[in-house]
Amino acid sequence: MSTIRFMRTFLAVAHHGSFSEAAEQVALTQAAVSFQMRSLETELGRELFDRSGRLALLNAAGRELLPEIKHLLDLYDRLRRPRGAADELAGSVSVGAIVSCMGTLSKVVSGMKRDHPGLDVRLFSGKASELAGKVEAGDLDAAFVVEAGRKMASTRWTTLYEEPLVVVAPASTRGDDPRTVLTSHPFLRFDRTQRTGLQIDRVLRRLGVSVHDFLELNAIETLVELVRQEVGVALLPLLNGANWQHSADLRVLALPGDLGPIARAVGMLERREHARQAVTAEICALAGAAFRKRGGSAD
Repeated sequence: MSTIRFMRTFLAVAHHGSFSEAAEQVALTQAAVSFQMRSLETELGRELFDRSGRLALLNAAGRELLPEIKHLLDLYDRLRRPRGAADELAGSVSVGAIVSCMGTLSKVVSGMKRDHPGLDVRLFSGKASELAGKVEAGDLDAAFVVEAGRKMASTRWTTLYEEPLVVVAPASTRGDDPRTVLTSHPFLRFDRTQRTGLQIDRVLRRLGVSVHDFLELNAIETLVELVRQEVGVALLPLLNGANWQHSADLRVLALPGDLGPIARAVGMLERREHARQAVTAEICALAGAAFRKRGGSAD
């Protein structure tokens, strides 16, 4: 069906903002992509792009139609999917995950693919905010990320586990007051452009402490390794399954009780309407069980 093919090409152009880059993705010539988009515009009775030089950016009409076309293609893919046994999972799914989730998620997906030969799950790693944006844009079916305060009506959130924020210090550190520990040593900070880094910054303000920033990284395990080497101290989420409390090189201090429980929530974000909800629901259920088991084994 030519219109379906043209709509898939439309999504590629919308994603890349260029006929030439979209042509590489859909294995067509640039001229063929241009012809398809002109034909689609004629069929829909409106222009969809602001064509400027080598760019092809969606205009207001194109942006308005983008979610509708994604939804239509999802429905079409659902119709085409073969009907197998009631418990059979099949089809292609794209799932993103932050680094701390990737190991457990990979094991879960590997087992699912062994049990369901017709299932094709592709995993992508990235930062939470970037992955969430890709889910909202339809580039990913789901993503395992840190919860954000802002909720989108087009997406569904399922919390899988929480990780309490703790002070991580070298084993040689003296004292049990987290405020004193934080202010008495160089501070190793998690990336403030990310959700976890922003949450850490808010907690520091609630503690009323002024830390001595030494470095800033977007890698929790690397920060913990630097703490082991006595470079400084950090305020971090206690990763699911981490054994920091039992490490001879580390001290893990809880935050003051007067702050109340402070944790980051990690879960699965997915689009509300997509053709592979049965698959993402199974991934969510199995991953949730694996995370709970992994978290319990760390106690």
